[in-house]
Amino acid sequence: MVVKQYDTVLLKDGREASIMEAFENKVFIADVGSSPKDWETIDITIEDIEKVIHTSKD
Repeated sequence: MVVKQYDTVLLKDGREASIMEAFENKVFIADVGSSPKDWETIDITIEDIEKVIHTSKD
């Protein structure tokens, strides 16, 4: 699975995350939450990702 910056992914814990930074397709900085009021920036690894939901267009 290839995960790129700005992709939307489904995490194995059920949350959706937007990828803000991708490092060698192994480690990512992602935003989770439903609105700016509850967004949280987290670090995740490729093992935390179930699948890519939406791919960025770049």
